[in-house]
Amino acid sequence: MIRALFTSATGVNAQQVVIDNTANNLANVNTNGFKRGQADFQDLIYVNQRTPGAEAAQGLTVPTGLQVGSGARVAGITKIFTTGAPTKTDNPLDIFIEGDGFLQVSLPNGDIRYTRDGALRLNATGNLVTSDGFMISPQITIPPEAQSIMIASDGTVSVMTAGSPTPTTVGQLTLARFPNPAGLSAQGRNLFAETASSGAPTTATPGLNGTGMIRQGMLERSNVDVVAELVNLILAQRAYEFNTRSIRTADNMLSETSQLIR
Repeated sequence: MIRALFTSATGVNAQQVVIDNTANNLANVNTNGFKRGQADFQDLIYVNQRTPGAEAAQGLTVPTGLQVGSGARVAGITKIFTTGAPTKTDNPLDIFIEGDGFLQVSLPNGDIRYTRDGALRLNATGNLVTSDGFMISPQITIPPEAQSIMIASDGTVSVMTAGSPTPTTVGQLTLARFPNPAGLSAQGRNLFAETASSGAPTTATPGLNGTGMIRQGMLERSNVDVVAELVNLILAQRAYEFNTRSIRTADNMLSETSQLIR
């Protein structure tokens, strides 16, 4: 019965992580380019009182074993990188990545981060930046005389200026792909960082080497399914309740045992 107390405690802790993860998914339901997290479980070590296949008698083996588990734990939270729904904004600086790939973002210290958030803006010097002011890499500068901005499906950035009958190319957006995007480290601010698990990125022009195409005037919304998350929340809540009930039951049994000596 003491074992049941600790086993149920692991279940309570695991369900708490699920609820925390679900709350984060729901909180980011309207975050551009957000990727939902999925909690993965593992069972813990087993106490083998009788191993399956052990010899019961000469020439005879037991068909089943006697193994008592020690509970469960959360093995990890996997980011699911399915593409979120596109939303039309008609803002020429908003882009939607239709397929795989990340925009590269340069931090003030020179580090490179990666994002699916295509809500680009211009800073005071005309550079394309994120909503936090981090520059897009490679750097693209829009001249002050530009009257309109065009971003082609292959990432070519062009502008129209007064007196010019044809657009002028001012830069090229590139996309980065990873062997294992689920291994990226979420940094907040819609940014991801490369890790040993994600593998090294490969960059390419949009539409080449497995990267997606660029769609101007659209944004990628979160890939969170609100209904599915609410169902997960209910399941986690009920599992939490069942584990606490197991703790209460084991405590009651211990209490009954202690009454035997009175």
